[in-house]
Amino acid sequence: MIHRTSLGVAGLDAVARFGIGASALSTFAVLQVLVYAAMQVPVGLLIDRFGPRRVLLLGILLLSTGQLAFAFSSSFGPALAARAVLGCGDAMTFISVLRVAARWFPAARNPLVAQLTGLVGTGGNLVTTAVLAQALHREGWTFTFALIALLGVGAFGMVALLLKEAPAGVTVVPATGGRPPAREQIRQAWRQPGTRLGLWVHFTTALPGAAFGLLWGMPFLVEGQGMSRDEAGGLLTLLVLSNMAFGLVFGRLVSRYPAARIPVTFTVIGATAACWAAVLAWPGGRPPLWLLVVLLVVMGSNGPASLVGLDYARAHNPPERLGTASGIANMGGFIGTVITLFGIGLLLDSLSGPAGHTAETYRWAFCWQYVPLAVGTGMIVRLRRELGRA
Repeated sequence: MIHRTSLGVAGLDAVARFGIGASALSTFAVLQVLVYAAMQVPVGLLIDRFGPRRVLLLGILLLSTGQLAFAFSSSFGPALAARAVLGCGDAMTFISVLRVAARWFPAARNPLVAQLTGLVGTGGNLVTTAVLAQALHREGWTFTFALIALLGVGAFGMVALLLKEAPAGVTVVPATGGRPPAREQIRQAWRQPGTRLGLWVHFTTALPGAAFGLLWGMPFLVEGQGMSRDEAGGLLTLLVLSNMAFGLVFGRLVSRYPAARIPVTFTVIGATAACWAAVLAWPGGRPPLWLLVVLLVVMGSNGPASLVGLDYARAHNPPERLGTASGIANMGGFIGTVITLFGIGLLLDSLSGPAGHTAETYRWAFCWQYVPLAVGTGMIVRLRRELGRA
């Protein structure tokens, strides 16, 4: 998560380093997330065939290599390629960990374990907002990103030496003769309404908070709301802490009451949309601090709610295709994030005048997120009915 979110506090530094505008800046995050989303199904197939440990080790190598290349990039093209490599490694991480957890814990506890896993990852996001932002200011671009890349050495060693994929006697990878062709594996997973519902739940709940945390949060607060970097970093830390708290609540709730999945989903979507409406409708485009605090606390629920989508995929697929189904569902939020990131960037550039990015341009640009939110909500309603008939 430190690797994934590192650009979120470095957006303004990237603009100065590479001499780019908002559209080009959004391309960094869009490409990273697009590669992540595109790799989900291939990674799921790799996990189902070779086991999560090997895929996880490869992911760590790619994450570290991409981050190191990003640290030494001084022009837009090489830096963009580095974020693509990082996105590929990122794609191999989370669903590998979920596959390991599914082998070690009973099915009823998997929603809680998934939320706890996400909570630990959110701790990495906290490091990004609380530590990385300060390191960029004090130590500079190359030193900071190179140091993050070196963290991969320790992570690789721990996974290689300590990770056990499953308890003794539990099969991790099926025999070669028992594996269906890749196309059939994908087709079977997609045919399950629970897999598709999981994709759209993940798509709709994740996109506002992910787009804000990955890229546009710091510019919105600094350029659009007139905050200092330290003040903006403090608010982004609040987003992370809220994410961790909601993760614990949702994990326990969904583990005990599986029927709470849809109520949780619609509550998070509705509350997020309402808070953004209040912020964007505020006269002058600069709402009071208390309303921004409420917005960030509510958006902290987005990440934990998106994991409900992965729980749908897990609950409606057998273990031998869990990686594939999880990969399909996990694509959703990142496709939604790509659409949101790029749409906001294009609108910022097209609406900005000689004064640059003002509170008014940010207000109209962020209205874009209601388009994917509306589409995703409609698909959840339709697929929920289909799942009920299945």
